[in-house]
Amino acid sequence: MHTRLSRPVRLVAVLVGVLLAAALLVPAGPSAHAATGWTPRPEQYAATVTTRDLAIRMDDGVVLRGDLQRPAGADGKPVATRLPVIVTITAYNKTVIAGGAGAVLAGADPAYLVKRGYAQLTVDARGTGSSQGQWAAFSAREGKDAGAIVNWAAAQPWSNGKVGMTGASYMGISQLFAAEQQPPGLKAIFPQVPAADVYRDVVASGGQIDVGFIPLWLGLVTATGVIPPAYGVQEPAAGFKALTDHLAGALGFTLPLALTALLGGEPAYDGPFYAERSPITAIDKVKVPTFLIGGEYDLFQRGTPLDFERIQRNGVPTKLILGPWNHLQGSSGAEVGKAGYGTLAELQLRWFDQYIKGIDGKLDQIAPLTYYEQGSGTWVKKAKWIDTDLSAREYRLSGTSAVGGQSGGLVTGTPAAGSSIVPPLPVTGLCTRSADQWTAGLPSTLLSGLPCFTDNKLNDLGGLTFDTAPVTTPVRIQGPVNARLYVSSPTGDGMLSVAVEDVAPDGTVSRLTGGWQVISHRALDTTRSRYLGGKLLQPHHPFTKAAQARLAAGQVAPVDVEVFPTGAVIKPGHRLRVAVQAFDVPHLLSPLTDLLGQLVPVTVRTGPSYPSAITVAVRP
Repeated sequence: MHTRLSRPVRLVAVLVGVLLAAALLVPAGPSAHAATGWTPRPEQYAATVTTRDLAIRMDDGVVLRGDLQRPAGADGKPVATRLPVIVTITAYNKTVIAGGAGAVLAGADPAYLVKRGYAQLTVDARGTGSSQGQWAAFSAREGKDAGAIVNWAAAQPWSNGKVGMTGASYMGISQLFAAEQQPPGLKAIFPQVPAADVYRDVVASGGQIDVGFIPLWLGLVTATGVIPPAYGVQEPAAGFKALTDHLAGALGFTLPLALTALLGGEPAYDGPFYAERSPITAIDKVKVPTFLIGGEYDLFQRGTPLDFERIQRNGVPTKLILGPWNHLQGSSGAEVGKAGYGTLAELQLRWFDQYIKGIDGKLDQIAPLTYYEQGSGTWVKKAKWIDTDLSAREYRLSGTSAVGGQSGGLVTGTPAAGSSIVPPLPVTGLCTRSADQWTAGLPSTLLSGLPCFTDNKLNDLGGLTFDTAPVTTPVRIQGPVNARLYVSSPTGDGMLSVAVEDVAPDGTVSRLTGGWQVISHRALDTTRSRYLGGKLLQPHHPFTKAAQARLAAGQVAPVDVEVFPTGAVIKPGHRLRVAVQAFDVPHLLSPLTDLLGQLVPVTVRTGPSYPSAITVAVRP
């Protein structure tokens, strides 16, 4: 069935294209064939052909729809050869992401693999796009669907029974849930920018609700889900059912979920709902080779390295490339080639040829971990994320800081006593790399010339700053960071927004990474926290209603802030900075039930009696 795109689909595709076109204008990174000794195979086929809206029936009777792209013969018809299948499962409407600039959401052009002897099956997840059912993002039912889709693809007459998977973001997370099901035909996956723990990664970082990305995401899924399916003309009953299912899903899942979280209900806290939807919960069942792409300014900056570590720990072949990318950039993969191993499409060919076709991809020449080092612009190759060459180093906040640019110190020796007040200014964070990161990279895509996305100097005036003296030898940071701050407030609650930054000799302030923590959610689960050399490096907080507890008014207590992982170097002559603020707009907002208690000034104490400090993992 070869259908022409309907007018609503074309309109949404154009809208997505306008928003995302700039992300596709980045030239693909250079190939590195000479450096790796690997050369991509030439095309076997000159053209492809797509069959749209294949019906894929689940065990409960719900019919999902998929588009199948195969190599075309000279007659323009699909070749008769049985081929391995690459599966992508999306919530963003397969027809929209297949057209124009919307493809940024899906990564590499699937035609690259199809012309080299693969078939591509792109399926709308339950309750989205052209598929029937009601959407319930990353539910156990959706995970079961993912495994069933792989089984279906492996059993079709045009398939040779071997399946791989690709896709970014939602499509990357779907791969991990499909692999959890362990369908026999699944041989390898290639997730870009996937999550690990959706509550801590993005939904409620530090205990406040994400109001930057989550509304955009829910809106995108809903908008692309109410487009009448293209097959509705030929199958009006099925098309009408899909549309009514989607509307019911929006009213029964999407809208209540968002409202209940903001009103301080169950979705504002961690628990079974988020555990079910977090790949890290089931990742020990992922047994197929996994190639991960992550971003240091991505929505899942925290999660993707955790996925990598767990899969690697289980002895499964895995690689991770972590670049200086926001969510749109990590999803498009346009700059992956800069890591030195080839473009995204070429890497996928290497991976799938090795594990599906048995063709040597020379994968031993790709380091297990390759990350971009902020500050030097170099790509670092490592065996592990947290390895034996790392050591914990503590920098203590010293003296007093004040809004407007008065900096305290950041020392490795004895700190000076001080007391500094962080005012609740609901504009801090507004024009920063954080604002861009937590709206998926849309602001910098549309307003690429704004200096505030790369220089945090102005934003830092709205809070406290603590700086080292100019360093004399490079300080190389790799991994997560803990900020332990001794604080008090009039209500016993409040928000701590912490940034780790590089201050250049000319005064330019580069935000390297950040973290957030609500004071009343300070309870620490030491059994799930990470330590290095006996020092806390990555705190784990329960974020449950039972664990939430305010301090007494004015009571001073330590609060550990999980600062998300990064790779960076502070070069000689530069300063390491810790910036502390009480808001991160438009990223986070208190549940309305906690808003007044968190809209307060927070006092940060320093000195021998109150040893506020950050702990970083440094390498030689």
